[in-house]
Amino acid sequence: MKPRRRKLNLWMAFANGVIAAAIAWLIVHGGGLMGNSAKNIEYENQEEAIQTPEGDSTADTNQASSNANRAAGANADNGDQPGAPAEKYNQPVIRVYLTDFRVIEKVPLETYVRGVVAAEMPLDFEPAALEAQAMAARTYIIRRLWLEDRTGNPVDNVDVTDTQTHQVYRSLSEMKRLLSENEQGWRKVDKAVSKTAGEIIVYRDQPIEALFFSTSNGYTENSEEVFPAKLPYLRSVASPWDKEASPRARETVEMALTDFYAKLGLKTIPVNIKLQEQANIRILEWTDGRRVKQMLAGGKKLTGEEVRHRLGLRSASFDLKISNNRVILTTYGSGHGVGMSQWGAEGMAKAGKTANQIVEYYYSGTRTEKVSKLVNSTGKRL
Repeated sequence: MKPRRRKLNLWMAFANGVIAAAIAWLIVHGGGLMGNSAKNIEYENQEEAIQTPEGDSTADTNQASSNANRAAGANADNGDQPGAPAEKYNQPVIRVYLTDFRVIEKVPLETYVRGVVAAEMPLDFEPAALEAQAMAARTYIIRRLWLEDRTGNPVDNVDVTDTQTHQVYRSLSEMKRLLSENEQGWRKVDKAVSKTAGEIIVYRDQPIEALFFSTSNGYTENSEEVFPAKLPYLRSVASPWDKEASPRARETVEMALTDFYAKLGLKTIPVNIKLQEQANIRILEWTDGRRVKQMLAGGKKLTGEEVRHRLGLRSASFDLKISNNRVILTTYGSGHGVGMSQWGAEGMAKAGKTANQIVEYYYSGTRTEKVSKLVNSTGKRL
């Protein structure tokens, strides 16, 4: 009987080993048999973590934040004296939902800002424009943390997504690839973020809603024309630089009159009616930013933003004409038009303006401030 018992014991040991290995696999892979919801996964991209110049890496978020904090204190200018070391501050860790992979990537604030600048602005832009973009991107996420804003998040336990719903963000693996493929572009982004480390845009000691867009029609737009809130720092200002430089300054779109009405959700006009009567289309009112405020089409009034989205136009700044049962629309600029124009920032930078001058121009009545100083003065926790 002893040999038989020994064989049984060996078999049970083998079976227990298999079960233990299976349990370990499930733990490592996030409980795959229990679902793959992103809120059950905290992806830190340990194998693909990019080492930025200050040593940020999500392989250990606490160490990454500590490294980045030291770098912020060593590399940035505090704005009081040229070359003076910046005040150190504890960077919050940003939890970014990577939409395509349905996972959460956790990175220190300044690494997150690098990912946004690298994704949102052309890398051949002037340094001052990239610095202005860095301040706007940093302010945007700090405001979300400040207000505990979770709007637009598809899952719990994240701060922001990597899409245009919030700010487009290059993941750690994408930043690593950028460093390999375009080192010069990456270094420009890195320098812009380092130079502005910890700096945000404030209005009355509150982080602003730092909206930005690609190209203006020559003017930015008042916030209430596009979004629900009327904000004192999001006022229409002239932006003449965009028209000459941006490849998205002007576009012509043509479509059949029947398609035009269908896309606007309107009933088509009977074909036996004369063209002049058929084309009951005209612009009724313009905004301060020279965009369509209200338009009449098929006897129905629509806002310029409604027309823009339903027709898939680049902007709500457009004119139109009717010819041979077709509608020809010419749009000016690209994007919602509120806040900082990226191509306008580039034009200002080429004209010798600094990043601070750029953001203070596009965000009326604002100033720049250190995150640490604002947190310390208000007692607010991020």
